[in-house]
Amino acid sequence: MFKTGDEWRRQKELEEARKAGLAPAEVDENGKEINPHIPQYMATAPWYLNSDKPTLKHQRNWNEKGGDSDKWYDRGAKVFQATKWRKGACENCGAMSHKTKDCLERPRGKGAKYTNKNIAPDEKVEDIKLVGFESKRDRWNGYDAKDYARIMDRFEQLEEMRKEIRKKEELDKIHKGEKGAKEDEAAAAAAGEEGDAPVDDDETKIKDDEEAGFGEVKKRVRTTAGGSTGSVRNLRIREDIAKYLLNLDVNSAHYDPKSRSMREDPQPDKPASEKLFHGDNFVRSGGEYAAWQSLTVHSIDAHDKGLDVHMQANPSLAEMLYKQFKQKKDQLEDKDKEDVVAKYGSAAVPVPDEVKALAASERYVEYDRTGRVVKGVEVKAKSRYEEDVLINNHTAVWGSWWRDGTWGFACCHSTVKNSYCTGKAGETAAAQVDAAMLANMEAAAREKEAADLKKRQESKLNDYKGYNTDVWGTDGPEKDLDPKKVDAALKKLEEREKAAMEGDKSKRKYNSLEGAGGEHVSPEEMEAYRIKKSRGDDPMAKGAGTDGYDLL
Repeated sequence: MFKTGDEWRRQKELEEARKAGLAPAEVDENGKEINPHIPQYMATAPWYLNSDKPTLKHQRNWNEKGGDSDKWYDRGAKVFQATKWRKGACENCGAMSHKTKDCLERPRGKGAKYTNKNIAPDEKVEDIKLVGFESKRDRWNGYDAKDYARIMDRFEQLEEMRKEIRKKEELDKIHKGEKGAKEDEAAAAAAGEEGDAPVDDDETKIKDDEEAGFGEVKKRVRTTAGGSTGSVRNLRIREDIAKYLLNLDVNSAHYDPKSRSMREDPQPDKPASEKLFHGDNFVRSGGEYAAWQSLTVHSIDAHDKGLDVHMQANPSLAEMLYKQFKQKKDQLEDKDKEDVVAKYGSAAVPVPDEVKALAASERYVEYDRTGRVVKGVEVKAKSRYEEDVLINNHTAVWGSWWRDGTWGFACCHSTVKNSYCTGKAGETAAAQVDAAMLANMEAAAREKEAADLKKRQESKLNDYKGYNTDVWGTDGPEKDLDPKKVDAALKKLEEREKAAMEGDKSKRKYNSLEGAGGEHVSPEEMEAYRIKKSRGDDPMAKGAGTDGYDLL
């Protein structure tokens, strides 16, 4: 796209402002800021991409696969806690998430499979597949930064021990007399007053002789660093934290690596007492900046109100007028303060004797050891709330009587706050109402019990007689059975059982048994089956040599 000379000049000024941090940086199609120090031949997209907006998409890998997620194995997570051993679980601990040969628990004398005790919970098994080259080789993946607290605690303990050792060494040197007598007395006095020997708390701080060469400028003459001209200045001592490391958020204060400046505050939410760096613009609001700003604002306001004063044209006059203005303002504030104190008094001023005399009293009250009044009348200070207020002809206050979770008046036992007092008659009436209510409740309970009893007596289930269904099932036994037919059915049943035992079962066809061709079972045959059926719960069925008869 063709641009005029003015457009090129404005574009150049905008780029310089962005590099200096005075203008916001460009934003690509994803909403990310583009570093203004990237060269133009790298930031400009090729013509065949037809990109109208600033972008760095042409510098990225187009064949990049999806990155790995930050998800990692949930260490120590449990899924399910069983109460008994399950089929397929570990025979040692009882967990389903691994086999017996992979169990990491101590081998038990008797495993959970046989004891059903102390069943271990199932572990959470995850299959996380890593695709990227870096994620496969990242040995810090899944590391919890909270684990570093244990290392810090150990370091602090070692640091305390180191200080104690150094303090002991310094005291030993003092007692051995390596220094002069005066120095020993001075050191002992200092140790007695401060309770600590002169020990350097931080060994990493630079010494005074090293700090003297901080601003030293050195020439580079024919060195491997390149060239025979130039200078090197140490701009930061080693115990200072770099500005760009104070806040690692990409959207925080902008850092210009070329000028090494960070004008905004990188930690705006942190308390000022805990900050080590407030931004490079902080120096603009320090020192005499506040006084200069107040003077400038006063000059502008005075000029707007018609006073011929200008801060740049006549600064001495502007400063003199501002000084007079502050004096008059202080005098007015002092006068207002004196008027308020004269009218309402001051709590800081001691109470006059006349006021103390008005508050005194000659009433005599004597107490015993337990705090009870022995002589005189005790006058208790009342609260700001109304006390002992009697309403509606009552002789007691509301809340002086309580019964069954309800407050009332003690004079008439009324539980209605806005009711009129009825005296002893009201108390008697309330007792009668309670007695009548109790009698009604007892009568209602008796009526309900009588109705239930009558309903049970008139029920049709009173004449029902059940029968034993253990043998016959849902139908009762036949009352009239022919003994001859029963004997014939017994013989037929014995012959059928004998044929089934002796015959070849493999040659028997389906439904070839006698009586199974769709014929109905007669009552005599059912009785024969009942007689021949063996009962496992009969204690005398297994009598040896008694044929089932009772043993006497």
